[in-house]
Amino acid sequence: MSVPVGSHVDTRPYLLERVDEAAVVQLYADGFEALPLREKILIYHLYQAAIAGRDIYYDQRYAHNLAMRDTLEEIVTHPDAIPEDTLAEIRRYTKLFWINSGPYNNLTARKFVLKCTPAAFAEAARIAVRNGARIPADLAGLEPYFFDLAVDPIVTSKTPGAGKDILQASANNLYSGVVMADLEGFDERYPLNSRLVKQDGRLVEEVYRVGGRYDKYIREIVRHLDAAIPYATAPMAAALRALIRFYETGETADRAAYDIAWVQDRDSPVDTINGFVEVYMDARGVKGAWEALVYYVNPQKTAGIRKLADAAQWFEDRMPWADQYKKQGVRGVSANAIDVVIETGDSGPVTPVGINLPNDQTIRELHGSKSVSLSNANQAYDKSTLPEFRREFAWSVEEAQRAEKWSSVASELTTDMHEVIGHGSGRIAEHLQGNPQGVLKEQYSALEESRADLVALYFVPDRKLVELGLVEEADHADIVRAEYEGYARNALVQLRRIREGSQIEEDHMRNRQMIVGWLLANSRAIEVRRRDGKTYYVVVDVKAFQESVGRLLADVQRIKAEGDYEAAKTLFETYGVHFDPALRDEVVARVDRLHMPSYTGFVQPRLQAVRDDRGGITDVQISYPLDLQTQMLEYSGRR
Repeated sequence: MSVPVGSHVDTRPYLLERVDEAAVVQLYADGFEALPLREKILIYHLYQAAIAGRDIYYDQRYAHNLAMRDTLEEIVTHPDAIPEDTLAEIRRYTKLFWINSGPYNNLTARKFVLKCTPAAFAEAARIAVRNGARIPADLAGLEPYFFDLAVDPIVTSKTPGAGKDILQASANNLYSGVVMADLEGFDERYPLNSRLVKQDGRLVEEVYRVGGRYDKYIREIVRHLDAAIPYATAPMAAALRALIRFYETGETADRAAYDIAWVQDRDSPVDTINGFVEVYMDARGVKGAWEALVYYVNPQKTAGIRKLADAAQWFEDRMPWADQYKKQGVRGVSANAIDVVIETGDSGPVTPVGINLPNDQTIRELHGSKSVSLSNANQAYDKSTLPEFRREFAWSVEEAQRAEKWSSVASELTTDMHEVIGHGSGRIAEHLQGNPQGVLKEQYSALEESRADLVALYFVPDRKLVELGLVEEADHADIVRAEYEGYARNALVQLRRIREGSQIEEDHMRNRQMIVGWLLANSRAIEVRRRDGKTYYVVVDVKAFQESVGRLLADVQRIKAEGDYEAAKTLFETYGVHFDPALRDEVVARVDRLHMPSYTGFVQPRLQAVRDDRGGITDVQISYPLDLQTQMLEYSGRR
C-alpha cells in the first residue's frame, strides 16, 4: 500500500556531519531489542565476523591502504601539540579515507589527497611519535600516495583511453604486473577469489582462503562463523558450514555449493552476506571484492516485496524482450525487507539500498535468487535528505511537491522491483554457458544494472502493482510521474559527484547516464530546458517514457543474452560514459550553493555482549555511536 511521507516525527539524529561532499549519517536498527536472545547472539557472532574481514577489502582496494590508515589513525589518536590547522586537515582527510575505505572516491573512483604540505604532515607524524604513536617506518615512501594526484589516480578505470590497458590504469590491488594481453589463453581456476600476479613471466593466482592470501583475516571470520552455527536455523547452519568450507578450500565448486545452500534458506529470520561477492571494483568484472552484511527480516515491510517475488512469473511473461529470452517456471525467487545491523568491506560505510544474489547466472536460473531491500538504510537516506535537494532541480512547484510526497515511496518500490524482478529475470543463450560476464567483460556490470533499472521503470506504471496492493489506484499516476521525474533528475544531479574529468567510471552511474541519455536522443519522453542559467531535465510524456524504456530494455536483454560485447560497448560509449564538463560545472555550482552532499557514509549500530561469570552471553545490547571517528577507531582496535 502506498503511504506518502506522513506526520510521524522521528527526532533522532540522522545527519551527523558533513565532510566535504560526504554526509555522515547514523543507521538505526529498530526492533533489535525485541528479538529473541538466540537471534541476538547469532547476530552478534555474525557481526564479529563482519568486522574480522574488514581489512581484506582495504587491502584489495589499494595495496597501500592499510599502511596509510595506520599512519592516519596513529596521528589522530596522538594529537597533543600538533598544529591546529594541520590536525584539522588530517582529520578531514582521515574521515574521507574511512568513508571511502581508502583514498579513492567510492563513486567517481578518483583519488583525493591531503591539502596540507608534506612537510606539515611529516612534522605531525613526528609529534605523534613523541606522544607514543607507532608510525610506519617508511613514511617518506608513503608521501606520493597521500599527496600526488598523478600517482595511481583511479582505483578502477574501465575506459582509460586509446592504447591504455584497463588493468594497468586501475590502482586496485586485484592484480600485480598483469595486463589484459597476459590473460589470453589463461584459464583461471579461482576467478572470483584470487589476486592475479605475474611472477617470473608467468601468471600466479594468490587464492583467498585459509592458508592462502588473507589467511589471518579469514581464520578469524571462520572462527566467528563457527561460533554462530549453534544459534542458527538448520538451513542457515547448513549455509554457514558451506561458507566455512569455501573459505577453507577456495574452490569454485565449494563456492557454488555455498551459493545454493544460501539461496535455499528462504525463511530464516536472520541472515548474512559474507565473502567475495561483487565485481564492480575489477575493471574486467571478474574478481570479487570482500563484503559483509548482517541483518534481520523486517516483517512489517516484507509483505510488499514478497508479493513481487510471488508474481515473478507474471512479470517474466510480460517482459518486452523476445520470447526466447524469457524464463519458464521461474524458480525460487525470495525477497525480504531487512534491517541491517552492520555493513563492512565493499558494502559499508557507503551502502547499497537493495541486493539480489547470487551473481552466478547458472545458479540463478536453476536454484533462484534472494533479494533484500535495506529498509533502515532507505529510511536513513530519506531522513537525512534536505528538501532543497529535490526543489533545486525540479522544473515546477508541482514537480517538487510530488517529489517531497512520493519520492521515498517510489524509490523503495522501484528498488524492490530492480532487485526482485529485474536482476532475477531473463534467460541467456546456451552458447554463453551461464557466463555472460566472460564475454561482456568490463561492460557487464553497467549493462546488468541498466537491465534491472529498466525492468523497474517499465513495470512501475503497470496496473498489476495496484492489484498486488503495492500502490493505491488513486496515487498510482502520481507515483509513476514522481519516479520518472526523479530518475531523469538523478542523471543530471549525479554529475555533482564527478568534479574532475569528463567521463563516468562507476557502473551504477553509467547505467543511469546511459538510460536517460538514450531517452533524450531516442524518444519524446524528456526535454532539456533552461531557465535563469540553470538546466533541467523535464519529463513531458509519461507514456513515451515507458514505451521507450521497453524498446531499450528489449535491446539490453538481447545484448546480455547473446553476449554482444561490441553492442554493449557502443551503447555505453555513446550514452553512458562521457558528459559535458560545462554542464557538470553548472550542477556543482548549484549544489555547492545549497551545501548539498554528493554521497553518504553510514555510522553502523554497535553491539556489545553481556556475559555471565563463565563467559556465556546473557544478552546483546545495541547502541548508536553517533560519531564516525569513534566507530572507525574501535573497529581498528584503537579505542
